[in-house]
Amino acid sequence: MPGTPYSIAAGFACGAAVSFTPLIGLHFALAALLALLVRGNLLASALGTAVGNPWTFPGIWLATYRLGSMVAGQPAEALTPEGLTLMLIVEQPGQVFLPMMVGGTLAGIVAWFLFFFPVRAGVSAYRARSLMRRTKKARHRKLELEA
Repeated sequence: MPGTPYSIAAGFACGAAVSFTPLIGLHFALAALLALLVRGNLLASALGTAVGNPWTFPGIWLATYRLGSMVAGQPAEALTPEGLTLMLIVEQPGQVFLPMMVGGTLAGIVAWFLFFFPVRAGVSAYRARSLMRRTKKARHRKLELEA
């Protein structure tokens, strides 16, 4: 993937962060916009949105709803992951969507940092190993040509 370790990690972190919002259908566009703002890689931002997927959305939605309710000072209804459906979010925007938006934004900020640093370290380590292999190969070819 082209780009610096920073741009790849920032892009991926943007995609992951946006996955915590309840704005299903807008994740790719929002991740790309956020990546542009922080000079992140657009392809990495699209890949980062995979953090939110059918297996993780129920837990993410429930956690962001509870966090947003707590921040707003309203009691969180006793919802289960099965009870927190897309229809409920659409039908009760004040009761469900707004707390999820607040909680999702806060969780997204935390997620950005939780993904950024490990991805940047991983990309840097991969690039360093790759450079070492190429350098070793080039030295070996040079020695073969000299012999």
